[in-house]
Amino acid sequence: MTYNRSIMKRNRLHFLSLFSLAILVMLNPGCSKLSSVKYLKLAHGLDTTHPVHKGMEYMAKLVAEKSGGKLQIEIYPSQQLGTERQCLELLQIGSLAMTKVSAAVMENFAPNIEILSLPYIFKDQEHAYHVLDGEIGRKLLRQSEKYWLRGLTYFDAGQRSFYTKTKPVRTPEDLEGLKIRVQESVTAINLMRALGAAPTPISFGELYTALQQGVVDGAENNPPSFYTSRHYEVCKYYTLNEHTSVPDILVIGTIAWNNLTPQEQQWIQEAADEATIYQRKLWQEFEQYSLEQVEKAGVEIIRPDKSLFAAKTKQLFENYRDRPEMYQLIQEIQAAQ
Repeated sequence: MTYNRSIMKRNRLHFLSLFSLAILVMLNPGCSKLSSVKYLKLAHGLDTTHPVHKGMEYMAKLVAEKSGGKLQIEIYPSQQLGTERQCLELLQIGSLAMTKVSAAVMENFAPNIEILSLPYIFKDQEHAYHVLDGEIGRKLLRQSEKYWLRGLTYFDAGQRSFYTKTKPVRTPEDLEGLKIRVQESVTAINLMRALGAAPTPISFGELYTALQQGVVDGAENNPPSFYTSRHYEVCKYYTLNEHTSVPDILVIGTIAWNNLTPQEQQWIQEAADEATIYQRKLWQEFEQYSLEQVEKAGVEIIRPDKSLFAAKTKQLFENYRDRPEMYQLIQEIQAAQ
């Protein structure tokens, strides 16, 4: 009985938290009193200097231009309206129109997307673009529609690598026993376990404090996120093992999507596609800048033998043999030219 009461209490607190966020979103000005202008709220957790945020700003600009000002996107960055998971839930109930989430978080709503979080599934970044922009990527974007979420495009989120606080990681053995923050992703958790680390799911917004206080020994992310989050102030070792290329996904709730006219839907999709090209260029530039800045701040940049990490995580692919649909997707991705 005590256990059941605990579960009920946690579910009740989660519902109250989501309800409060929904009220907050509705209270934020976002609907014009003029029926000739339609506003869509887009919330996410990144800093305004981040290239993904700038990509979304560019998309909003394109939507305004294409619609002659009749359709506007308002952006709320830095977790103003909640975490990634909370924003997805607000999309599902129609209190928020759009959000940006990592594919690792999205897999909780569209299971097949978890294959994008598998280590070293892409040969390189060009291979990743080819897969995501092609039939496989488009198919994955649509799989969450039955959960009231529609993927629009993939933004480049680079390659994720380890950064640590007290000791450098030069080989997989250096991760043994370290508490590493991961996203709320079964795939990410399994990856850490395969490498011998202790996976610890923590919200990105809470990670800086968790690193400071020693709740975790390190984390893993791409260079721009490592830099803009200022995690380099705490973690002085950055190991570019580039174990995953998990993209960000721009998502619109199906409630918001279905309330748009076909013309408005076309403006949104076209703007998202064009913004993707723009964002990828920004990403490549900012990635190099971020590495330069953290190195200037005293971070040791380590370039290990990535094949050692790939060999230790290869077993994760075999875990999908008893899931034919996903195993077939893995084969198709690896065979894509």
